[in-house]
Amino acid sequence: MFFKSTYNELIKIAAKPRSYLGLAAITLIVGLILVAMKLEGGLYISLLTGPFEQSLIFEGNVLNGNLVGFIILQMLIIHVPLLIAFVTGDLISGEAAMGTIRMLLTKPVSRNQIVLSKFLAGCIYTLIVLLWLAFLTVVVGQWLFGSGDLMVLKSDGLVVLQEGDVAWRFFYGFIVAFLSLIMIATLSLTLSCFSENSIGPIVTTMGLILLFTIIGSIEVPLFDQVRPYLFTTHMAAWRYLFDDPIQWKDLWFSVAVLVGHIAVLLGIGLYKFKRKDILS
Repeated sequence: MFFKSTYNELIKIAAKPRSYLGLAAITLIVGLILVAMKLEGGLYISLLTGPFEQSLIFEGNVLNGNLVGFIILQMLIIHVPLLIAFVTGDLISGEAAMGTIRMLLTKPVSRNQIVLSKFLAGCIYTLIVLLWLAFLTVVVGQWLFGSGDLMVLKSDGLVVLQEGDVAWRFFYGFIVAFLSLIMIATLSLTLSCFSENSIGPIVTTMGLILLFTIIGSIEVPLFDQVRPYLFTTHMAAWRYLFDDPIQWKDLWFSVAVLVGHIAVLLGIGLYKFKRKDILS
């Protein structure tokens, strides 16, 4: 019954036009970036390699699919959460707004199963969005620009990753990015349990992301103790996989923080929905 309920939730998501907004936005933005890189990519490469040209010689296909994919990920991975929250923030509050939540609870499924089925459906939708992003950035990028070594500009220098050492980094990088997006989906779903309309959870989710991002970027001793435990601090943890050597300790700490937030938020959502008054 649980998987049938999850299937029904996926049908509901597929029936809403807003569910395709994320895919359309990603397609448009990535398409524009790919065209821009094809036309003006040399300018970006000169900015990337300029500070090192006096001491290093760059040969081969510098502007390649690996570099373009990495650039696009850095640009979009901080915007995709809005597209995810736009759908998952409506999963429960949308039922309340339409008045279908009472009918939903008449089914032989517990309240916990309802929330978990919506959570699983949200995870599947998030995975679809991320896979589409991966296809456009990595596959299409490789097709347009070819393959080659990946140059990653860091604050303390330039890291060059060999072509054969990049594919697995992208694979696990997308897994960590998926975990970050699941964190956003869980946050918006939990907020949806507290709201009777769809706008509130979406706006609140983006407001919290903005607030925690500001707190994490302000160099104030007061925030030093909480900064490592803010989920926004670890939203870009996938970048650790493009260090050489990889900072595994930092990566696993980020994964632990994200998983911890997901578990706590999902628990809060289950608690709230189980006590949600549907008669008033």
